[in-house]
Amino acid sequence: MRLLAEAASGSFSWNPVTDFQQMWAYPFMVNAFRAGAVVAVVAAAVGWFTVLRRQTFAAHTLSAVAFPGASFATLVGIGAGFGYFGFCVAAALVLAVLRRDGRPGGVEESAATGVVQAFLLACGYLFVALYKGLLTGPESLLFGSFLGITGGQVAVLAVVGTGVLAVLAAVGRPLLFASVDPEVAAGRGVPVRLLSALFLVLLGAATAEAAQITGALLVFALMVLPAATAQQFTSRPAPSLLLSVLIGLAATWLGLTAAFYWPYPLGFFVTSFAFAALLAARAVQALREASARRGPTALVAPTGEPA
Repeated sequence: MRLLAEAASGSFSWNPVTDFQQMWAYPFMVNAFRAGAVVAVVAAAVGWFTVLRRQTFAAHTLSAVAFPGASFATLVGIGAGFGYFGFCVAAALVLAVLRRDGRPGGVEESAATGVVQAFLLACGYLFVALYKGLLTGPESLLFGSFLGITGGQVAVLAVVGTGVLAVLAAVGRPLLFASVDPEVAAGRGVPVRLLSALFLVLLGAATAEAAQITGALLVFALMVLPAATAQQFTSRPAPSLLLSVLIGLAATWLGLTAAFYWPYPLGFFVTSFAFAALLAARAVQALREASARRGPTALVAPTGEPA
């Protein structure tokens, strides 16, 4: 790990070709870009539905669950990835069971989500207390790191990500219908509750993937910010979903590049780039609204008579 950290302390020359050649000369950086691409695409796609369904609190809870999952994996001596996926998917199933209907974002869902989050965070602290050795890498666990990503980890992320996207594509149309108007969808025979439970499982798997890049505390950087930004630009589902993926991919790759040349956590850079895109979207939206308000008034004379 020390050699990897020394390799990542290169100097930025402002020559993109030279800089990328230097960065990609290290196999772990190539793996990081591959893993980042998989995670960004999956998180942005699932996150788009998360924002649409107003289930960001559930996404936040599942990201927090990544902490007890990784700490439990360390305690029992297995790979952290198994802890991430195991606990996030299990927590998603618990949330699905605790809900009585398929309507997203309700008061009942918020209460159940808060209970699950509090209990599993307490379990995480218990696992840390039970671990007698030195818990290394807590900063990477919480805020993300690109160091030490192996080809095996990339393969696991790719397999899981492909499965998540395949299921999401298969249920995308009815899920969109159930997300926009669950009552009408249920009346048309759409299995709203089943789709809601299935989506929570997909959300858990996507959160577990994203946590391995951004860290447990900053999953929102890829899960919510790109989707929220895209929906500021357009309300059309297909273009908005595509734009969400592109924003997530750009924020991840820019974050990896910045983290290679500056000694700060990867999660900070990914979050900063994603948040900058959201601010830009809000600024564009504000300019559009201001222009629309000025348009009609320009046709009226000061006396109130038409110009």
